[in-house]
Amino acid sequence: MKIIVITGPSGSGKSFLSKKLSKSFNNSIIIKTDSYYRDNLLIRFLSIFLFDIYDRPISIKKTKLKETLRSIKNRDNIISLYNYDFKRKYSSQTKKIIKYNEEIQFLIIEGIFAHRLDLDYKESVNIECKEKKEVCITRRLKRDKLERGRDDKDVMKKFDKSWYLFYKNVKNFINYNQVFQINPKDNTSYKKIVLYLKSLKKNN
Repeated sequence: MKIIVITGPSGSGKSFLSKKLSKSFNNSIIIKTDSYYRDNLLIRFLSIFLFDIYDRPISIKKTKLKETLRSIKNRDNIISLYNYDFKRKYSSQTKKIIKYNEEIQFLIIEGIFAHRLDLDYKESVNIECKEKKEVCITRRLKRDKLERGRDDKDVMKKFDKSWYLFYKNVKNFINYNQVFQINPKDNTSYKKIVLYLKSLKKNN
């Protein structure tokens, strides 16, 4: 099983790309880092003073996320998954039964924190989603107003900080690892990454 890491700023098409790849490669599993946000009192308290707390790795359950990845790697039949309700700011845990009748082709980890999980990125296929800032803003406005009940001013304030923090911290990831930079909506670059993934399967 090969790990695919998909990162990128908010609204850059990470979820779109992960779903598209999952359809291209049957029996793949998607893990979203957004699903592992914390909902404890400390994070709620810090969010009062730091409006960008949810754009920092401290806001996610990194240990729990790694436990999920380890369970899948160990082929455990029952794994723990998490889901985060953005409107209620509430995290819930569920148990999922996985049947390993077929070999899992790819484990896809996607999210703005996917490149900051202390994984062995030398062994994973690393993808950074690239998109114009204006396009990302439009997508973020639509999503946050619909799914998270935020107004335009609040979304723009959070987006600008999120954009800055992402590009500030992604530099080392790009400099020290092989990273494919693609626009998920561009069919040419998508076909290239699919051909590359198929070549990995063939060689394994």
